[in-house]
Amino acid sequence: MARSLSIIGFLALAIGLLWIGQGTGVIPWPASSFMINQLQWAGYGAVLGAVGLLLIWQGNR
Repeated sequence: MARSLSIIGFLALAIGLLWIGQGTGVIPWPASSFMINQLQWAGYGAVLGAVGLLLIWQGNR
């Protein structure tokens, strides 16, 4: 169970960081993405990243 939480947490953190990068325009990939330069997606990414960190923390406890 702990390993599953850590894996899911790392995936959530990675996706959250991608969303933050796309939402702020730092990562304009893929070029056809509707999330580029949309700050709401940076907010969603921050929340998802925080959830990912919590899951990683729980998995390592």
